[in-house]
Amino acid sequence: MNLPPLAAIRAFEAAARHGSFTKAAEELSMTQAAVSYQIKLLEERIGTALFLRRPRQVILTEVGARLSPVISEAFDLMRGAIAATRENADGVLTITTIPTFAANWLVPRLGSFQLAQPALAVRLQATREVVDFSRDDADVGIRSGSGQWPGMITHKIFDADFTPMLSPALAATIGGIEKPEDLLKLPIVDPSDPWWKLWFGAAGIAEPDLRGDPRSRFGDQHLEGKAVIAGQGVGILTPVFYETELAQGQLIQPFNIVGTADHFYWLVYPEARRNVPKIRAFRDWLLGQLENS
Repeated sequence: MNLPPLAAIRAFEAAARHGSFTKAAEELSMTQAAVSYQIKLLEERIGTALFLRRPRQVILTEVGARLSPVISEAFDLMRGAIAATRENADGVLTITTIPTFAANWLVPRLGSFQLAQPALAVRLQATREVVDFSRDDADVGIRSGSGQWPGMITHKIFDADFTPMLSPALAATIGGIEKPEDLLKLPIVDPSDPWWKLWFGAAGIAEPDLRGDPRSRFGDQHLEGKAVIAGQGVGILTPVFYETELAQGQLIQPFNIVGTADHFYWLVYPEARRNVPKIRAFRDWLLGQLENS
């Protein structure tokens, strides 16, 4: 049996992934009518319906649901094969990463990776957005969450835990920090952060009265850390990101009480690209850094 037209298969894959002809059309730069037509051609070739058409919604039929993951995997394999053939041509590793991880952990260590891989250039994309590897130009990513991303291989990096930190000079303004309640005498950086309530709950304070404007937000933890180092207030920070500042005395962590969130930091990359040499090289280097830290 000859394969159906690739355009029809591509339209089906995008519509199945999005659950929408409209979103598939946007991704493929087609009209919704064109996507619908391509899928109709595919259904005619196969001899059965792949979607149930309902007002403002399309739902995969049983046959469509069986076909969708196979087609998606095939496209992922093709992307991986094409990317692998470009390895020697472009020699660029693109990393999409959370800004705080990039600024406070990855960038200070990247020199050793580049020394080990001199033929490979590194390009960082520091963003809080979750990148779609099927559409965006990225090889690997650093994400925070549960680690459950379909089609992705994930490696846990470390916990997303947190604890209060402040500058020694700020602590000195109230004669030092002896007990958790002392922190409430000082301005709080981003008092609306839900980590504060979790941490004070672990410290035995159910309803802390946090000083500071709840409308003040820095957006990323590494920016909050800069404000904390400058003495602007007490921050709720992840210790692994501030090991150097703590060791140099720029910051102090007054208590060993550490809160834990229900998510972690992960290295992720598409399963179909797991054998691409530059991805393997970065994975092995990163996991080796964690083992040696």
